[in-house]
Amino acid sequence: MALNKTQKQKILDDLRDKIAKQKAIVLVGITGLKVKDISQLRKKLKAIEGNIKVFKKTLAEIVFKENKMEFDKRGYKEEVALVFGFKDEISPVKTVYQFSRGNDKLKILGGFLENKFKAKEEMIILAQLPAREELLAKLVGSLNASMSGLVNVLKGNIKGLTYILSLIKK
Repeated sequence: MALNKTQKQKILDDLRDKIAKQKAIVLVGITGLKVKDISQLRKKLKAIEGNIKVFKKTLAEIVFKENKMEFDKRGYKEEVALVFGFKDEISPVKTVYQFSRGNDKLKILGGFLENKFKAKEEMIILAQLPAREELLAKLVGSLNASMSGLVNVLKGNIKGLTYILSLIKK
């Protein structure tokens, strides 16, 4: 069904608003994906303050060009949806990647981070990185391990001294 001018303008305004607020955009191929699967993905994205929208590639291309973002609709044969991340850059990529591992119809096609296009491979590498909290926990663990080692070394000297003193006393 063809859209009239006012409907297209409304879609363009919605897309402009989302692009203005976004921290990351993931381009996903949804050809063959069922509506219930998109609904499940939408729920997962909502939990991380993300959103998925299906747009006509021509309308998306117009708004991307306005924002000086590289997007060529001819490079995509399948139906394309845009996943927006409003909270942080990595969460939407991770969520889409995890969902795509369970559903082979959903494909990551690329994305935008800091308004620069990233290829499919780069987006997948980002999705496979550990979460921020996990990296911070590893850092704290590393710092704590070195301090614990120092305490144990110092404690060993005191134990040795007390052992020798107890032998001398006997």
